[in-house]
Amino acid sequence: MSPLQYTPVTHKQGGFMDSAGFTRRNFTGRLAAMLSAAGLTGAALAGSAQAKSDKGIRKLNSEGKPADGKQMITPIVAYDGLIYVAGQGAHDPGPAEQFEIGHHTTIVMDNVKKLVEAGGGTVDSILQLTVFLADIKYYDGMNQVFKTYFPNGGPARTTVAVAALPGNSLVEINCIAAVVKK
Repeated sequence: MSPLQYTPVTHKQGGFMDSAGFTRRNFTGRLAAMLSAAGLTGAALAGSAQAKSDKGIRKLNSEGKPADGKQMITPIVAYDGLIYVAGQGAHDPGPAEQFEIGHHTTIVMDNVKKLVEAGGGTVDSILQLTVFLADIKYYDGMNQVFKTYFPNGGPARTTVAVAALPGNSLVEINCIAAVVKK
């Protein structure tokens, strides 16, 4: 028999898959127990690996100085020659009916640029961006402003429309950039 040939499996009464002894509830219980045990083991292993790798991780504030650890979200994390910039929104204090996608995109991209530079990169060293839009109808307006930041060609990018964004913003952007200066 060749290794790619189909071999039917017959059902044995009283076996593991017997409907009398095998229920979704039993299966879920067994699976949860296995995953829980694996999770505890995985957490212990991750903890020891993290202790070894923390040395190269730099968490920075928005000025590129070491973060004080009090922020819930660190704006810049640098590790292994890469800069990770947390999602940036416009945080517009005005009334929602006056929000404009071009203005919001400019605010967000100016902040992304500032954070990348504070982390040791440049706009041209941005490797990847993820753009979140409050509505896909803002795609063209966002793109009009976005392309002005990348006259030498843009980075890899993903754009998605989401149900809502925090902070009174029509757009939020996070990115990964390469460190090109110390």
